[in-house]
Amino acid sequence: MLERLETIEARYDKLNELLSDPEVINDTNKLRDYSKEQSSLQDTVAVYREYKEAKEQLDEAKLMLEDKLDAEMTAMVKEEISGLNQQIEEFTAQLKILLLPKDPNDDKNVIVEVRGAAGGDEAALFAGDLYRMYTRYAEMQGWKSEVIEASYTELGGYKEIIFMINGAGAYSKLKYENGAHRVQRVPSTESGGRIHTSTATVAVLPEAEEVEVEIHEKDVRVDTFTSSGPGGQSVNTTQSAVRLTHVPTGTVVSCQDEKSQIKNKEKAMKVLRARVYDKIQREIQKEYDETRKSAVGSGDRSERIRTYNFPQNRVTDHRIGLTIQKLDQILLGKMDEFVEALITEDQTSKMKAQADA
Repeated sequence: MLERLETIEARYDKLNELLSDPEVINDTNKLRDYSKEQSSLQDTVAVYREYKEAKEQLDEAKLMLEDKLDAEMTAMVKEEISGLNQQIEEFTAQLKILLLPKDPNDDKNVIVEVRGAAGGDEAALFAGDLYRMYTRYAEMQGWKSEVIEASYTELGGYKEIIFMINGAGAYSKLKYENGAHRVQRVPSTESGGRIHTSTATVAVLPEAEEVEVEIHEKDVRVDTFTSSGPGGQSVNTTQSAVRLTHVPTGTVVSCQDEKSQIKNKEKAMKVLRARVYDKIQREIQKEYDETRKSAVGSGDRSERIRTYNFPQNRVTDHRIGLTIQKLDQILLGKMDEFVEALITEDQTSKMKAQADA
């Protein structure tokens, strides 16, 4: 581990030199790539330097014990040694996590797709609840969200809503939301007061850059049509809505949120690129299916991952067995307890797999 850390620190120092080089400063691509790499190493190097400093202080304190000290000074030095040993243990634990293989998509923006599934209108209303939960969480993180496409129901829910969240590390925190979310509550349309169970599905895709997935114009069929609002109401008499079909993969994306056809096409292309990238990534990783199934958040998107029980104000994540009696707060975007627990579980699983390898 220490050899790896020395190599990382040396690379970090080299990157600092490169980022001061006029040749790199004048090369946009190199500057971007080196800055990104330096940023990815920064936390590891900072903790490693604290670790090394604590080790030096520990060695000095142990040397002091070899001198003839009075009882009071000996007690003080021993207390310092105890504190330093504890710090070193904490730094070591942090470094083990920081050295785990990183998901290359973790720093990316995300495209989130929420769809009402089983339960008709109630499922669509629940899809709306989830959409608002994620956008409120994004706001608390200092991220920005933007609707790309929405298909409304007459009661104010969403058959489907696709939106983008822009923010550093958005994918690293939201990737665990992939799957089927179940709600248990008395619908507003239920006169008998019976609890109904409905579901909505969530897909979280990392935004793909053009350099990561190349989509040729000749492979994309573009159709335009008149946009519509809730209940099929026409909201635009011009052909501003856009449907893109990626012929090689059969991937179809529509967008009608903007009044401008050009803007709708740009938004649709972002979703198309993300879906094609996601499809390619999943095909590449098929051979690692068993490993992926054991990792939190990377399983089948049809898997039921969480239940939101309104009568008991309870949310349960079935993957990690965590139940929190704060449903009202969670729907307001206060998801940190779940996010942190899922990250910890994923890191623990990876550390165990690394140790067993």
